[in-house]
Amino acid sequence: MAGEVKKGWDRNRMAARAAQDLQDGWYVNLGIGIPTLVANYIPEGVNVTLQSENGMLGIGPFPYEGEEDPDLINAGKQTVTALPQTAFFDSAQSFAMIRGGKIAMAILGAMEVSETGDLANWMIPGKLVKGMGGAMDLVAGVKRVVVVMDHANKAGESKVLKECTLPLTGKAVVDRIVTNLGVLDVVPGGLKIVELADGVTEAELRSLTEATIVD
Repeated sequence: MAGEVKKGWDRNRMAARAAQDLQDGWYVNLGIGIPTLVANYIPEGVNVTLQSENGMLGIGPFPYEGEEDPDLINAGKQTVTALPQTAFFDSAQSFAMIRGGKIAMAILGAMEVSETGDLANWMIPGKLVKGMGGAMDLVAGVKRVVVVMDHANKAGESKVLKECTLPLTGKAVVDRIVTNLGVLDVVPGGLKIVELADGVTEAELRSLTEATIVD
């Protein structure tokens, strides 16, 4: 499916929409890329604790220019800040939290998502090998997985597919997909449209979605 839609949400609006799903008291892991922007849009009155698998619980906002501490980085190697309640620990403790089901939600980027919730987000064979990182542990251990990504690739082809073509991070692990065109939930039989992005019609979203959309 090829095509191009100029309307819809930009990266910040996508992150802000994903942030609306956060609930008070949750421990949340933010993946590399657009998901890191979610930290800027946590709803007022909602207290969440951000976890980074490289050993940080309680991530503060991004530092102002000139105030960066190179020893304080998230899993994407971006400089961050600490809060009074921030805790630091080794990778073994971090992944014990993830594998033990202590993290309520992971918000991750993706290269492809299938209609059954399969996720491919760590490599393109022969082209892009970012390293597996903690993605496989996250999708297996957290209670809810939300993917935030562009709906189509640079060639205008759908990244929301019947079946993923890239190596999988996890099978049937994604609960919700937030793209520049709208919000889709993984349900029995395919994907259900939850919300359309600004100025996007249902027909436009369907035309750029290879996956099955159920009513």
